[in-house]
Amino acid sequence: MKNMFLSGHKHRRQNLVTTLQTVAMALLFSFVLSVSPARAQNVLGSKELNVPATLVAESQQVQAGQSVTLAFVMTPKPTWHGYWENPGDAGIGMSFDWKLPDGVTAGKARYPVPDTLLISGIMNYIYKGDYAVLVNLVVSEKVQPGLLPISVKSEWLACTDEICVPEQDELSINLEVVGPDAAVSLNNAFNAYREALPRQLGSQATFDVENDMFRLSVPFPADVAVSKPYFFIKEDGVVDYAAPQTVNRDGDRLIIETGARGDALDTISGVLKIGSNMGFSLKATSGDVAMTGIALSNSDGGSGGGQSQANLLLVALGGAIVGGLLLNLMPCVFPILSLKAISLAKAGGDETVVRRDALAYTAGVIVVATALGGLLLALRASGAAVGWAFQLQDPRIIFVLLALVTAIGFNLAGLFELPNLNFGNKLTQKDGASGSFWTGALAAFVATPCTGPFMAAALGATIVLPPIAALIIFAGLGVGLALPFLLIAFVPAIRNRLPKPGAWLDSFRKIMAIPMFLTGIGLIWLLGRQIGTDALGLSLVFLLIVTITLWWFGGGQLKGLSRGAVTTAALVVAVLAGVWALPGEEAMDSQKVATASSATLPSEPFAEARLSELRAAGQPVFAYFTADWCITCKANEAAAVQRQETADAFAAANVAVLMGDWTRPDPAISKFLEKHGRAGVPLYLYYAPGKDPVILPQILTVGTLTDLVTQSEFAANAH
Repeated sequence: MKNMFLSGHKHRRQNLVTTLQTVAMALLFSFVLSVSPARAQNVLGSKELNVPATLVAESQQVQAGQSVTLAFVMTPKPTWHGYWENPGDAGIGMSFDWKLPDGVTAGKARYPVPDTLLISGIMNYIYKGDYAVLVNLVVSEKVQPGLLPISVKSEWLACTDEICVPEQDELSINLEVVGPDAAVSLNNAFNAYREALPRQLGSQATFDVENDMFRLSVPFPADVAVSKPYFFIKEDGVVDYAAPQTVNRDGDRLIIETGARGDALDTISGVLKIGSNMGFSLKATSGDVAMTGIALSNSDGGSGGGQSQANLLLVALGGAIVGGLLLNLMPCVFPILSLKAISLAKAGGDETVVRRDALAYTAGVIVVATALGGLLLALRASGAAVGWAFQLQDPRIIFVLLALVTAIGFNLAGLFELPNLNFGNKLTQKDGASGSFWTGALAAFVATPCTGPFMAAALGATIVLPPIAALIIFAGLGVGLALPFLLIAFVPAIRNRLPKPGAWLDSFRKIMAIPMFLTGIGLIWLLGRQIGTDALGLSLVFLLIVTITLWWFGGGQLKGLSRGAVTTAALVVAVLAGVWALPGEEAMDSQKVATASSATLPSEPFAEARLSELRAAGQPVFAYFTADWCITCKANEAAAVQRQETADAFAAANVAVLMGDWTRPDPAISKFLEKHGRAGVPLYLYYAPGKDPVILPQILTVGTLTDLVTQSEFAANAH
């Protein structure tokens, strides 16, 4: 018994860290070109994959009514690694799509004992060296002797400390069904493959979840030594992967305690690692477990991880609050802030009114910012590849927002009043806490495209943090955006400086219509970029109907006429008709005009395949990701990217330029952004030949870009 516990192989452990992002499999490969009788070949060649797989059989011959073991032998390139069946906080396990002859069934994959990888509070269960995943094939007694072709399409994720790449391959192998008297030869390499698998624990374990703590009691001989024990759970959502694991020894039992996450199950399973490449597969049922015994001094597996994750949340939350505060200076938010300024002017420094309105405004901002974040997380969980400010990628939302901004602008200009009409202007212009709430809601909705330069790291953290922590960050953005008005409301020295209401207020209100109309012009431009000039003209016809309807309503008010019902019906019809008239996906895709080639800095559309091709050829690459609704992106392009100095420097150094346009939804770009820890644009990357990519700052200058080329040339000459 003791020898069985101590058996196993030690393997080399590498101290690498990586930023892992959960990505979806998207690449399609060709069919198998050729296979040997006992070993399947990688259809793309091992040099094409970073963690290539080879399908090997323990025996080429198998008897009817018996089983044969296959191995997916994974050989990661240096610095690359693969994942266990439960990847932990991030990553993707392997999947198998078998094509088997009648009478042949494939069992469940069996994985070797994994290792842990903790980076920025994110725990991952991985393999850094060569490893093999075993699968048993059972051949029915009814299968006749002869050729037995086996094929499988498998997908997995390969990662380094910089990038993650979804990989897949179609593997096949030819076995032979032989008679009961035929000799069967075995591949001795399978002895080592099986040694790396966890052994079965003969006794039942018990687990308990209480007060956000998970405890596991495992029967284990007291005289068997363990080294850095760690429990890898197979079921997701039970434990906090990054939380440290404390291990006590109480006689013939090991008791593991760590943080809990979510609701516990009645039964769980997993692997208890007791040393390098040694572990036991176990199942546990729910029961009472007390943390008794003596703590092991060599317990391992993520100590400090929970604290790291908490630190990551605190840093990201701080960045979100500061980013939200600075958003008040951005052009896309200023028009909405003008509505709040009018509200404060009406209050005239009245403490009760100002505080009430500030709290209501803050509530509106936080509710919408958190709701948008929650919707973003839900869409990602459903498999959609979306990022922050995703709502402005839909031209229908832009059209509705354009109609709302136009109505608010004309109301501020005094063309009409809406005391009884439940339209967007009513929401933001009515007096009281309700009006302040909806003003805050609108401010949060239109502020999202401006978050880029201040919140890249904070929003990127929402990709890898648990959902509750991610929602806290989104709420922090709302707190920062509303912070100036909270200070005005609750700091008397600031509040007392507010001007008193007077005749000047009407003039101020009309002046505030100007930034609202400028916002409308920007939305018209953005809508035209997404749907083309022809469709834009049609949508503006419906916007004209909205404007004329509001003008007609305002004229009726001057005459004392009640036109509310007709106006409401006309506005609803005009807005819905405008949304309906917008072109569909195919028409909008056809409207994408290839302006990159005529720009000051010509570029190609971004594609990962093209990036890999350029890098393989040893050519330097500058890849940037932008969107028409991203103010920061446009500012960087005008100030640094699309400048003649930059174009000349890149041309002299033969730098290839790839542009990822995220104005409209693009799952490939969304996934690439996630791989680099970003929830949105902008993102700027420079790939020097033979080196890892450099992530550039969110705010660019010409010098920032030209220095990249100069430094690369200097390094090459020095070498």
